Amino acid sequence: MRSRTVDEEALLEAVADSSRRRVLDLLLARGAVTPTALAAELPFTRQAVAKHLVVLDRAGLVDSTRSGREVRYSVRPEHLDVAVRAMERVAARWDARLAVIKRLSEAKASAASARGLASETGQDRRQQHRQHGDHEQRDRHVARRRRDAASDQRS
Repeated sequence: MRSRTVDEEALLEAVADSSRRRVLDLLLARGAVTPTALAAELPFTRQAVAKHLVVLDRAGLVDSTRSGREVRYSVRPEHLDVAVRAMERVAARWDARLAVIKRLSEAKASAASARGLASETGQDRRQQHRQHGDHEQRDRHVARRRRDAASDQRS
């Protein structure tokens, strides 16, 4: 078994692909297995499986063991733990970002709602004034008609 440092970015890139995650799942379920055996259970070719295994190997997620002409791959569980911790950190950063976005959005909505209420209140007042003004105008009009009618009767 080779010892190497783990590059978190390479780990995340390796597990970002759904096909590679399927390869990892099979390796976890089957243990040490050849690319040919993996390809028999996957919907892609042995060459595609081999390419995915190269990426997983570079990321330190799998280890290869040669026995004659046969190469068997197995999962390196200690590096899977590193990948899980790296993903947890990424998730925590995104949770923090999303919380900030939520706070900003809620503050903006609250301010808009407050402006809307103030605007509605202002509109209500203007409408009341208009209605009151309409009543006054109507009253003046009625009074003028009465005066005119009274004046006509006197004449």
